[in-house]
Amino acid sequence: MKIYLTATLNSKPEFTEEVKAVLENMVAESRKEETCIRYDLHQGIDDKTRFVFWEIWESKEALEKHNQQPYIRAFLELASMKLQAAPEVFLLDKI
Repeated sequence: MKIYLTATLNSKPEFTEEVKAVLENMVAESRKEETCIRYDLHQGIDDKTRFVFWEIWESKEALEKHNQQPYIRAFLELASMKLQAAPEVFLLDKI
C-alpha cells in the first residue's frame, strides 16, 4: 500500500539558507531511492522559513528504510538546532 506523507517545518530565520540547502540535497538523494514515487519540496511565498514536503512511497517499509538513510539522519541532527520546532509529519491515505 502506498504511503502519502506531508511534512512541514520552519527554519530559524538566521539558518534558512543553510536548511534549504540541506533539504534540497535530501530531495536529490531521496529521488534516487527505488521505492520513492514522489518527493517534492516547497517553500513559503510570504514566509521563507516555511518548508513543506510532499512525498509518496511504495510502502510503509520503504518509508522506514528511507528514514534510515544517512542524509535523513544528518537532517535530523541539524533540525534540533536550526528549526523553530520539530517538523510536523502527516502519514496519509489517498481518498
